[in-house]
Amino acid sequence: MNIPQSSFPRVVIIGGGFGGIALAKKLSKKEVQVVLLDKHNYHNFQPLLYQVSTGGLEPDSIAYPIRKVLQGYPNFYFRLAQVKEVNTEAKLVKTNIGEIGYNYLVVATGSETNFFGNKALETKGMAMKTIPQSLNLRSLILENFEQALLTDDLHERDALMNFVIVGGGPTGVELAGALAEIKKGILPKDYPDLDTRRAQINLVQAGDRLLPAMSEVASRKAEKFLEELGVNVWKNIRVTDYDGKRITTNTNTIFDAETLVWAAGVRAVSLKGLDGGNYLSHGNRLRVNEFHQVEGFENIFAIGDVAQMTTEAFPHGHPMMAQPAMQQGRNLGDNLVRLVEGKSMKPFVYKDKGSMATVGRNKAVVDLPKFKFQGVFAWFVWMFVHLYFLIGFRNRVVVFINWVYNYVRFDREARLIIRPFKKQNKVEKDTLMRD
Repeated sequence: MNIPQSSFPRVVIIGGGFGGIALAKKLSKKEVQVVLLDKHNYHNFQPLLYQVSTGGLEPDSIAYPIRKVLQGYPNFYFRLAQVKEVNTEAKLVKTNIGEIGYNYLVVATGSETNFFGNKALETKGMAMKTIPQSLNLRSLILENFEQALLTDDLHERDALMNFVIVGGGPTGVELAGALAEIKKGILPKDYPDLDTRRAQINLVQAGDRLLPAMSEVASRKAEKFLEELGVNVWKNIRVTDYDGKRITTNTNTIFDAETLVWAAGVRAVSLKGLDGGNYLSHGNRLRVNEFHQVEGFENIFAIGDVAQMTTEAFPHGHPMMAQPAMQQGRNLGDNLVRLVEGKSMKPFVYKDKGSMATVGRNKAVVDLPKFKFQGVFAWFVWMFVHLYFLIGFRNRVVVFINWVYNYVRFDREARLIIRPFKKQNKVEKDTLMRD
């Protein structure tokens, strides 16, 4: 990997997500050598992926080069690499570009879409966890409407304009709201010779309410907002099969749809060498103690979605969201410095700053520790928070300008089929992206 030897202890971080970046920043000017490994050369702001999928933003608005994030930091090295295995006995990380030893290893690999072993849904459905996946979804949505113009078969046309989103969490709710606004304000202008009123947006939730991690008032309000936008909300229904055209459920409800978006769950991205024994808990998450140490190791740590720290307040681990990952990264940075200096580490205490979701124009729900509110003010709070946590001044400016333009013109300019997507090639493409 051509990493120079150093008298400083080496910290290898696997993953450039929220946790990995927060940790690297915390260690940037300390007496440690930091090596960050990631299969992409950019940090991806996942909360806004749905806007890339629906043409509201271009991907470069929510991605930022990792090298630029940590530019000028002494003793920092980034390598574009796919991690293959961790040899815990030899203290080596094996990648597609070689091996690297470590004094301290931090696993921050994040999470991936969880299809719960259903191969039909995995191969025929669409995920929205990465930028390439979001671009694929954007292309498929637009291609479906182009195809709907060409067919004389009414049933086929309806299926092409029928969208089923599985999962009533923030991702599913926000995507459903965005598609409903496209149907209302954009499709009639783009396709005047197509009866876009027949387009259907269906949100399917296995539980009895949307946004189950938020308050009941937020769930009820989000559902009301979606119904006002024309979204069909289906609760207590579990999707069981999909052949690319017909969706079946446990209640015998049938959807004929050319597009199924799976937003019903995630699981941690595991690594060979740390994927057996007592390391893993539910959802492939690594069991860690209050100092982020992986169970059974003193020099291997895990943060973010991949880590499960069990506490009284969070018996199943902290939420798999950006805030816990960033807070864990900063805390671990302090602890690694203390460890190097021979001091005792400080346990992690999560400060819950609340959760939020937007449903559409002037519609959002916000749950703060002491306040809960919905509507226009919540929508402005949601926008401010997301702009604040975007990395890079340019990205903040570009996103803000896009949002203002979209609000004033009721438009989404990024309706471009840059990379045509065909469902029959999905398995091959996804395999290439993973490799």
